Amino acid sequence: MEDASGLEYPSGLLVRVRQLDERIGVWAHSRGRHAVALHELVCFGVKQASACLFGGCMVGLLGLTWAFYPHGTVLPRYDFLTLAAVAIQCVLIATRLESRDEAKVILMFHAAGTAMEVFKTAAGSWIYPEPSLLHIGGVPLFSGFMYASVGSYIARAWRLFDFRFTRHPPFMATVWLSIAIYVNFFSHHFLPDVRPLLFVAVLALFGRTWVYFRIRDVHRRMPLLLGFVLVALFIWFAENVGTFTSVWRYPAQRHAWSMVPLSKLGAWLLLMIISYVMVSAVAARRPASDGREGEDPRN
Repeated sequence: MEDASGLEYPSGLLVRVRQLDERIGVWAHSRGRHAVALHELVCFGVKQASACLFGGCMVGLLGLTWAFYPHGTVLPRYDFLTLAAVAIQCVLIATRLESRDEAKVILMFHAAGTAMEVFKTAAGSWIYPEPSLLHIGGVPLFSGFMYASVGSYIARAWRLFDFRFTRHPPFMATVWLSIAIYVNFFSHHFLPDVRPLLFVAVLALFGRTWVYFRIRDVHRRMPLLLGFVLVALFIWFAENVGTFTSVWRYPAQRHAWSMVPLSKLGAWLLLMIISYVMVSAVAARRPASDGREGEDPRN
């Protein structure tokens, strides 16, 4: 179940959470705008944590298995991560912490991410240094869930924050852009890399777009491109966790770990566009939850 702010709780906690939030809201309004802003900041953080639920679990598992998973077991670490990711998905769906639409997005992105992983590892862009039973080529199946974590975050954030947009580009324009980005991830190994042109296209399409997100009973706004960059930055942090825990390694990290260069942010920003467009195809079909006006990004 969800409360009025879009947060999800088991039904037994829903009433208590609503009552607590209302009491805090009354107290904050009695204390002035700084207290109201602090209350909104806490609610924003809680919603962000909820949106990151699947991705956070996956990053946590990377660290825990690196530190504690026994070596030489019958079940390799990578296969444990695959089974754990499936189990987390089943629990989230069974407890309705994840909707069926969000599960569809995760499945689509898992397939797209795995296809790119198979190609990139064959091209030597990065490696998975440990053995696995559940794999395609040199790619363990859990790797697709790492990509799916991005789609899961966007899908859950879209619902929890009740996204609205102004000056959003036409949906089909974003589809063609995402196709070009995805193709370039493969083709730049054989043809000129057109990422500079793709960045220009991203700026041209989304440079004037604002996203409105609901924290409690009001919508705040920010440039959508800024949101993309911030999410890409968090993905970069997670990527450093993944390489530090030896889940995968870039060629420069084969002998000793080093921080993933900030230049990778560009690649993650482009990946964000693909994720966003895939989610928008599903999420934008939902009706507004509170009757507010807002643009459908597929228009």
